[in-house]
Amino acid sequence: MAIPSDARTDRRRRPKDRKAQIARVSAEAFSELGYHGVSMEDIAGRVGVTAASLYRHYSRKYDLFRAAVLGLGQQLVDSTAFVDDCETPPEQTWDQVVAALIDTSLKNRSSGGLYRWENRYLDPVDQLELNAQIKLVNRRLQRPLSELRPDLGSRERWILSSAVLSVIGSITDHRTQLATDRMQGTLARIARTVRDAELPAEEVSVEGLPRIGVGPEAGEYEQILHAAMVLFYARGYRDTGMEDIAAAVGMSTSGIYRFFSGKAAILGALYRRAADRVSGDVSSILATADGPCEAVKQLTESYVRRSLADPELAGVYYAERINVPTEDQVALRNMQRATIGAWARQVSAATPEMSVEEARVAVHAGFALVVDLTRLVQYGHPDSATAVIRHLFLTALLGEY
Repeated sequence: MAIPSDARTDRRRRPKDRKAQIARVSAEAFSELGYHGVSMEDIAGRVGVTAASLYRHYSRKYDLFRAAVLGLGQQLVDSTAFVDDCETPPEQTWDQVVAALIDTSLKNRSSGGLYRWENRYLDPVDQLELNAQIKLVNRRLQRPLSELRPDLGSRERWILSSAVLSVIGSITDHRTQLATDRMQGTLARIARTVRDAELPAEEVSVEGLPRIGVGPEAGEYEQILHAAMVLFYARGYRDTGMEDIAAAVGMSTSGIYRFFSGKAAILGALYRRAADRVSGDVSSILATADGPCEAVKQLTESYVRRSLADPELAGVYYAERINVPTEDQVALRNMQRATIGAWARQVSAATPEMSVEEARVAVHAGFALVVDLTRLVQYGHPDSATAVIRHLFLTALLGEY
């Protein structure tokens, strides 16, 4: 049977890299809207094909999601593969692998946050595959690190390599604009100063905040907020229902509506609380600090203590941004921009060789480092965790301050 001419034309027009194009577009869509906010029809429309055509490549949305997340992880793996057979001096190897990771992150800036924050929706087997990809990249980063710093133990190497990956990955968390070469140079410089940081000894003791808990005496409003925060952190916003929050508090679902119009309003309140706390700390610290360097140290101390005392709030703040109600997003974005700007001006004043825009990149890198190390690195002693994370945060901001 002869093939219709329109079918032959369609076949000729079909890109050879159609599947790669679909994976790329899917990653951007999932990163922008979240796993639950994307449909097969949405992605088909972005690619410029029919949904039926898309189903020929992927039988369900999860398969698209899996390919997008693991595809991003594989790009990090592929970009660092040369390390396995590299015979260059360790300093050169370090520069090359960091440059490769930065280039890959910049190329995927609009979608790279997907593997950082939406990977929780992967099935267990696929989550293990992603973990293996990130561990492999970590080990490749540690290869030159172990030669440059033979004094480090295994734990210290993992802390530093994880911190460096957080610095590089932070570029997907914000939209600060710098010329490509300046962005690459800024991230590479921060990565190098973090790499060379002398970690505090285990016995270092820092008076830390106790983990925040909310009991009945705090009242129903605070109990609802706290229960929702913990559930959003553990399950994700989309997989938490109002009935789940009500059960955690020990009240009826209808009772929650006396305080909030719905789940979105609870998330919005949590975001405002997180933003207000950081903004409030900036105001009070800058009013009394003796110079920009002291201000940066106090801001860092406050941010780290709050993050370790209330890690769920920091985690939800990063992971659930796409689910914040539209009417709240502009105000919250402006609040964050103002707060980052206040931090950046102090960092730039303390390190005059750094422009305010470069300092903004450093502040975002430091924030990501705190959140990621709080989530990923296990410490035996909370006081040591505070000291280590605080020191690395300050190093990212001020170098060897």
